[in-house]
Amino acid sequence: MNRRSFLTSAIMAPLAWRMGVAAQSEIPKGKAEHCIFIWLGGGMSHIDTFDPKVVGDNHSGAKKPGSLYPSIETAVPGVRVCEHLPRTARLMDRVTAVRTVNHKVIDEHAFATNIVHTGRMVSGNAVYPSLGSIIAHERGAADPSVPAYILVGYPNVSRGPGFLGSKDGFVYLVDTKTGPAGFTRPADLSEDRLALRERLLAPLRAGISPKSPLADYEESQKEALRLAGPKFMRHFNLEEETATTRESYGGEFGQRCLLARRLVQSGVRFVEVSHNLNFLNGSGWDVHNEGIRNQHLLIQELDNALAGLVTDLERTGMLDKTLVVVATEFGRPPEFDGKGGRGHQGTAFSMVLAGGGLRHCGAYGTTDELAKKPVDKPVSVPDFHATVLAALGVDPKKDLMDGSRPVPITDQGTPIAEL
Repeated sequence: MNRRSFLTSAIMAPLAWRMGVAAQSEIPKGKAEHCIFIWLGGGMSHIDTFDPKVVGDNHSGAKKPGSLYPSIETAVPGVRVCEHLPRTARLMDRVTAVRTVNHKVIDEHAFATNIVHTGRMVSGNAVYPSLGSIIAHERGAADPSVPAYILVGYPNVSRGPGFLGSKDGFVYLVDTKTGPAGFTRPADLSEDRLALRERLLAPLRAGISPKSPLADYEESQKEALRLAGPKFMRHFNLEEETATTRESYGGEFGQRCLLARRLVQSGVRFVEVSHNLNFLNGSGWDVHNEGIRNQHLLIQELDNALAGLVTDLERTGMLDKTLVVVATEFGRPPEFDGKGGRGHQGTAFSMVLAGGGLRHCGAYGTTDELAKKPVDKPVSVPDFHATVLAALGVDPKKDLMDGSRPVPITDQGTPIAEL
């Protein structure tokens, strides 16, 4: 190929992809208004949860690859899940375990966490926005008295707004009882005094260049002032819920999911809830070596929280309007390590969708006999993102703007048409 042909091909390649996408049937816009994104940091073992296979043995000298636990039937004929997910099993007709998610980042948590949150590898010339920030940017809050995006867990750049700027970032908290730090006004700060302070700030704000770092900070400050006060903070009072409702969600992680339901009910568009309670088994979902010994406690806690959330959303009439996502950075291989735990696997793993007005089928895609590779219907992380975006009424073919540079909203992702 000569130089001219090479340059022409390189220039036309992105356009050819866009023309191919445009030629497809129009992607229907979903009816979901909110998203609760449950994050299982560490790497949920799909073969021990939503994609069970033949039962293995992690104790004998010649360890046998396979699932650690027996499987059970679900509400969807032919779809089975781990025995430690009994409540979720009864709800699988409202749920789809996407069993063939895959990526090439298998050995490192931070890079895999980044690709599942942003849909892209780390780049040297752009900081890409997270799925939460993209949805906040595209849809905004459903009610102006609350933020568009709340993170229940510890923040990092993978969850952030990237080139979209801080206006599309998250408000975060780690304690469900107190809510976000800094949003409770001092007792002596009345509405009148707050208004006076804002008037004093106005001349300083007027001189800020729209493209300066101060402009980004000023957006964050305005958002903080808008949210500060009892109207926003009351959503964190779980005592307003009945004891029966609170108990149906289970322990601390379940209470985080209950808080997420209250937040989307108040108008928050996207809530990420982290499940990183390592004290249950000493390692969380990263079940190397002895960490796998009490993995079943994590699975049982997930079962209570997820089933409690889906049931409660259905009870309150919000399930069709709220897409629940259970995501993780990769799965675990069927083989066991020296002490009976598992390593990392990105070639095939499960992420879960519930509610959101989708056509649920219990499970989508099939992996091989030991859940190592997709047999059919592979789903890339961009495809998964495109599915979430489409469900929330966001066009997965559009461009975002990084300054003057257009950036496709996903890295060539295509929504799962069957859903």
